[in-house]
Amino acid sequence: MTTNVQKIVLAIGGSSGAIYAKLLMDRLLQMPEQWAKVGVVMSGNAKFNWEYELGNRDYEQYPFDFYDKSDFMAPFASGSARYGTMIVCPCSMGLLGRIATGVSSDLSTRAADVILKERRKLILVLRETPYSLIHINNMKAVTEAGGIICPATPSFYSKPATIEELALTVVDRVLDLAGFDPPTYRWSEGLSDSKV
Repeated sequence: MTTNVQKIVLAIGGSSGAIYAKLLMDRLLQMPEQWAKVGVVMSGNAKFNWEYELGNRDYEQYPFDFYDKSDFMAPFASGSARYGTMIVCPCSMGLLGRIATGVSSDLSTRAADVILKERRKLILVLRETPYSLIHINNMKAVTEAGGIICPATPSFYSKPATIEELALTVVDRVLDLAGFDPPTYRWSEGLSDSKV
């Protein structure tokens, strides 16, 4: 698989599922040759959920470029900075709704708006069940605008033994969609490289 050395935006939304964001950042650290810059923006609820669900503030320890949610001077608030991919992980239904309707009220929604208008890759990792018709219509709108909806739905054919391995089935799928080449289980091929 051909990989891209790219600049990416990671927006961590305020829904449950902080483990997905953590494992996504861990995976990126394992593949430094596949990216040039990682810009991260977290909502207040994202920080709360991380601390509540994971029991720590380890998000402060990652060597990425972190930006406040109100920092519209962040480079990826403009298309001229040429960030090629944005991943929203996890993505709440409220954040989905604001992205779907073009409400650029903070850095996460502005960055998503930029990615879509520049015809670049936007991946939303939704964390909700069940979906209302409002949610489904918002997913439709984002899809029609060029985004990718990737619900945080784990797979089981790799026989994950821990909650981390189960969550990685989602994270690795997201990284595949973003054009990366993570060390992961491939259907009918087994495990590439090594598991975390």
